Amino acid sequence: MASVVDIFCGAGGLTHGFVQQGFNVVAGIDNDIHCKFPYEHNNDATFIQKSVCEIDPDEIDALFLPNQPRILVGCAPCQPFSNYTHKREYRDKWDLVIKFAELILAIRPQIFSMENVPSLVTYMNRSVYKSFISMLEPHYRIWDEIVFAPDYGVPQKRRRLVVLGSLLGEIELLPRTHTPEDYVDVQTAIGELPPIAAGEVCESDPLHRTRGLSPLNMERMLQSVPGGTWADWDEELRAECHKKSSGRTFSCVYGRMKADSPAPTITTQAFSFGTGRFGHPVQDRALSLREMAIIQSFPMEYKFVREEETDYSFERIGKMIGNAVPVLLAKQIAASVERHLDRHA
Repeated sequence: MASVVDIFCGAGGLTHGFVQQGFNVVAGIDNDIHCKFPYEHNNDATFIQKSVCEIDPDEIDALFLPNQPRILVGCAPCQPFSNYTHKREYRDKWDLVIKFAELILAIRPQIFSMENVPSLVTYMNRSVYKSFISMLEPHYRIWDEIVFAPDYGVPQKRRRLVVLGSLLGEIELLPRTHTPEDYVDVQTAIGELPPIAAGEVCESDPLHRTRGLSPLNMERMLQSVPGGTWADWDEELRAECHKKSSGRTFSCVYGRMKADSPAPTITTQAFSFGTGRFGHPVQDRALSLREMAIIQSFPMEYKFVREEETDYSFERIGKMIGNAVPVLLAKQIAASVERHLDRHA
């Protein structure tokens, strides 16, 4: 097989897809120490806490196993490019995409892969992506496309930019595995979990816990219908910002998901009713951390917290889950790399 190093590895979503496909992932690099336990425990790989801007290419190069094809993968933090966060404080992070290109050129892996938000190729970010591609095109055959996660069995309507590059020849992502007729919906993904109320924790699964709701938000939840908006509520329950003409377009917050379709894109705040359409289809609460992980296609046995720990911070774990590459999409990327290597063996 080949050895893999994961840059910006987080809690290991991208890595785990490669592990499931049989690749030897030797290490992941990230500056968030909270990701060390889930990354190492679930993937049998070394976690290196270091900023990618500080790591030396030779240090990464030394991680790869000898006499094996080298694969460098990564998902630079997407906040700078997200439609939700076009803010000046994130602009210094745009350099991380260019830094990834510089590492690729310095290490020269046979294959690289990058995954990121679609808006990286649009709006004010286009120049960043063009620079990334122009640096690598003289050396690599590159395939890039915006993919729809439900096409690969992920139960959420997540669109992601996937980039594959190879020194060996033409490379591309494998065809989709699902069609709209057999997309995995919310009910199929999480419908068998034990029901819990807002603010409760499942006795048999500590990750299956939900944040509580204020009395006002509980009233809003009770008047919310799957696929509906805050416009379904009584007038006195609506937020002041929604009553203004500028707020009427924000229809995706304070909503319930539909049971018979894939979930909306899971964010780092998907445990909060007010940050998106993250209300449970039939239970009066927002998503649990476990449900977030399942919708991101993490397997049930994937652990984010040590057995003996009692600190299940919604913000900390939600960040790890929401920022991850969906595991099933990662596995499809890995399968595409495997086929490519077989063809050029």
